[in-house]
Amino acid sequence: MLTRKQHQLLIFINEHLNATGVAPSFDEMKEALGLKSKSGIHRLISGLEERGFIRRLAHRARALEVLRLPADIGVAENMRSEDKLDRFSPQVIKGGRDSASAPIIAPSELTGESPAASEVVLPFFGKIAAGTPIEALRDPTRHISVPPSMIGRGNHYCLEVEGDSMKNAGILDGDTVVIRRTDNAENGSIVVALVEGHEATLKRLRKHNNSVALEAENPAYETRIFGPDQVSVQGKLVGLLRKY
Repeated sequence: MLTRKQHQLLIFINEHLNATGVAPSFDEMKEALGLKSKSGIHRLISGLEERGFIRRLAHRARALEVLRLPADIGVAENMRSEDKLDRFSPQVIKGGRDSASAPIIAPSELTGESPAASEVVLPFFGKIAAGTPIEALRDPTRHISVPPSMIGRGNHYCLEVEGDSMKNAGILDGDTVVIRRTDNAENGSIVVALVEGHEATLKRLRKHNNSVALEAENPAYETRIFGPDQVSVQGKLVGLLRKY
């Protein structure tokens, strides 16, 4: 399964090869995907190569070969169309934060049955890494039922945790976290943070002077330090669900 950015890059490389006969440069790929640095392109290309979608040809500059395209090529094309409309700000959450666009969906809308008084249904926005940051993927077909006591005012959504860097905070691989949408959080909060505009991760937030630290809750992982313009808060942890 490819991430959204991997989809976009693969389609862009394939179209560029078909149109010009040569692979795009890293600068062209960076500009096409709206990334701020080439390091993001390096990670995406490595991911595509590991999954067998492209191959780098040795001893040749800008030499990439597309080996195969994803089966859901239509989905990738739709993603590119959306990108043309709004240049795709690759945030975990789309839309505003006002209550008029509340994402809570009544069970009756999903099943046709009367909603149960003991649950609300929240949109599921895919996986988020609690180790190395990955891009969170929205899955519009899935929703999660949660107890009403777990959420308060505001808009909420759910994410599945992937990784073990938050295990000492009681957040384990495979857990589902409930997140309240917000662009601000106090020091020490566990947040969904968007790093450099395209990598989403679940970490503890620390702010000090002109720096932002994203702390893991596992000594095997280092604290990452960023400038204030490199990190934006996408939501705050308010609950957790676990299956046994």
